Order: sequence, then C-alpha cells, then structure tokens
Amino acid sequence: MKIERKEYFDKLIGYKDKKIIKVITGVRRCGKSTLLSMFQDYLKTQSVSDEQIIYINFEDYEFESLWDPKALYAYLKERIIPGKMTYLIMDEIQNVKEFQRVVDSFFIKDNIDIYITGSNAYILSGELSTLLTGRFVKIEMLPFSFYEFVQANSMEDNLERAYQKYIETSSFPYTIHLDEKSNQVREYLKGIYDTIILKDVVSRKKIADVMMLESVIRFLANNIGNPLSTKKISDTMTSDGRKINVKTVESYVSSLMESYIIYQAKRYDVKGKQYLKTLEKYYLVDIGLRNALLGSKANTDVGHILENVIYLELIRRGYDVYIGKLDQVEVDFVAQNYNGIEYYQVSASVRDEITLERELRPLKMIQDNYPKYILTLDNDPEGDFDGIRRINALDWLMKK
Repeated sequence: MKIERKEYFDKLIGYKDKKIIKVITGVRRCGKSTLLSMFQDYLKTQSVSDEQIIYINFEDYEFESLWDPKALYAYLKERIIPGKMTYLIMDEIQNVKEFQRVVDSFFIKDNIDIYITGSNAYILSGELSTLLTGRFVKIEMLPFSFYEFVQANSMEDNLERAYQKYIETSSFPYTIHLDEKSNQVREYLKGIYDTIILKDVVSRKKIADVMMLESVIRFLANNIGNPLSTKKISDTMTSDGRKINVKTVESYVSSLMESYIIYQAKRYDVKGKQYLKTLEKYYLVDIGLRNALLGSKANTDVGHILENVIYLELIRRGYDVYIGKLDQVEVDFVAQNYNGIEYYQVSASVRDEITLERELRPLKMIQDNYPKYILTLDNDPEGDFDGIRRINALDWLMKK
C-alpha cells in the first residue's frame, strides 16, 4: 500500500514554482526519495514534460561522475530548456563537493525550480546558509508516523495492537515489507545504523574511536526522556569504565543530531519565559532502532517510549518542542507554533490517583489559558480536570 506522506507532499506542492530552494532533510531511509518520486509523478499530471524534469540520485553509481561540481554544472546546463520551467531534483546532494555553488548558480537563473535532499544537517550549515540565506526552505522528514503506520498495515480496527507493533518493529517505511518474525527488520535497521554512523558521522567528523561513539549512542538510547547534560554523560560513562571528556561528548552528540538519529529537546522556563541551557532531554528517531541497539531491555520503559513517540509527532506537526520547567516541577512538553502554545504531560497510565495528581500538578500551576493535555495509554473515555484534557494517546496520534 502506497502511503502519501501527505504533510510533506502538500508542502512541496505549496512551494512549487516559488523562487525558493526546497531542501528536504531527514534521517536516511525515511522516505525522501519516495517523496521526490511522488512529486515527479504529480508534475507529469500537471502537463510537465519529461524533458523539463532533471532528476539525479547521487547515491546511484550511474551518476558518480557528477560528484565533481564542474561536471554536474555542465550536465545540468546542457539539459535546461530555454523558456520553459525546468525542475532540478537532486537526491543526497551532500555527495557532491561544493554543491552549494552549483545550486546557487542555477538558482539565480530564470525558470528553474530547485529541490535537493540530504541525510544530514550539514547541507544546511556553512556555505549553503552563507550563499543562500533567505532563499531556501527546509522540509524536515521523519519516518512513518503512527497514523501512517496504521494505514500502511491496515490496522485501523485495533490501535493497541498496532501501537505494540509500531514500537516493537520500526517506523522506517520499508520495514513494512519485511518479515517481523524473522531477523529481517533487525538486519535492515542495523544496515541503516551502520550507514549513518560510517557515512554521516565517522567519515565526515573523522572519528577514530568508533566504539566510544557507539557507547554514547547506546547511553542516549537507554536514557530517552531523562534530563542529561554532556557533563553528566561524561561522568556516568567514565564511572562505568569508559573514560570520555565533556568536549568529546559534545562533539559526538552534535554529530548524531546532525545525522538526525538523535533529537534534542531543550528546557524552557514557563514562568520566566526564557530558554535554559542545561539538562536537555534526548529522543531517538525510531523506537525500532532503539530496540536493535539495546536488545531485550529496550521495551521495559513504557512511559519514556510513549514520550519519545509523542515528541516526534509534535515535531511532525510543526511545533518547536521544549521541556517545561515550573519551579521544582516539570511539564513534559511545551509545544509552540504560530498559533501559540500547548502543554503536554505524557504517562503510560494515570488510573492511579497519586499518578494522576502528579501529572496534573504542573499543568494546574500554569497561569495562562493555552490548551493543556495529559496523554495516556489508558483506554478510558476522555476526561476533563478544570480545563485539562486527558486523552488516549493513540486517539491523539490518529488525529490529523
């Protein structure tokens, strides 16, 4: 079953023919190439001829000669059709040395619409930002949402079973074609992981101690949703016999974030309305990848796994997401967008009165009128506590 990836596809359509470079980023194998294929099909339905579409996948050996920027420029220039809109669609462009200059050269020409993808945030740093400030828009992709996963597996009639499958297998799109009862999913995820580590982190950052890097990844994966600082990571790992300094931890964490395997949520002082620089939280791009890294102990932390899923969904929905600090208590997520703020507490269950009161307390302390929610796996009717809504998390995940 072909899933539309509607939120991303609609963004591409909205920016079509606009004089702005579309930069599609996201972790490897999250569906960027498929999105570009769907977009090309759409263009053809709009009477765009094949000659007007120039598509290059720089991971295809056929195009290896175009990794040279001068060769790429010549190849594209030869195929531009004067007087007609030409769509330049370039996949995994980070493989091209000095690709930024090639992109800039075609951007300034008339009747050219540019779309590029990359599997690490490096393509949005340095020279691209310098050359093209204010001239590109970022569309950041993630693997399947729970909604998309349910659609792909035709499991609308049993959301609880679908959620278990979602967190036990993977949200990476291709895994729906693999046999979950064999090792196919795990082997596929290991392949993605190895590619990210070797291509996007080790090679680019010239990291010598790969084992130490992997120790940091596993530490972060094992501590999703826990407040961490780079010093705390360094101290904990050193006390466990893996000596590493704070500067190295900072470098590794930054590289993992640039490769989109790890996401960082900073803290926000709800009362003081300011961002804080300590004790961030980290979330993994895919729970299945966490299972592959940690093995049998991965699925024991039900609450933090749900928190990870909710965090990624808020990001998908276009929010900037922070951890809320309110005196000595914490709000799991402060989600901000152009419409305002929403507050979220996430808990596996709040059927216990003590747990319910603990989750309600931070939200009750907030003195504004923005929406406040408790998301839980409890399969109970929706509740309301003086304006604080308790909602089943799976129902919330299915709403678009």
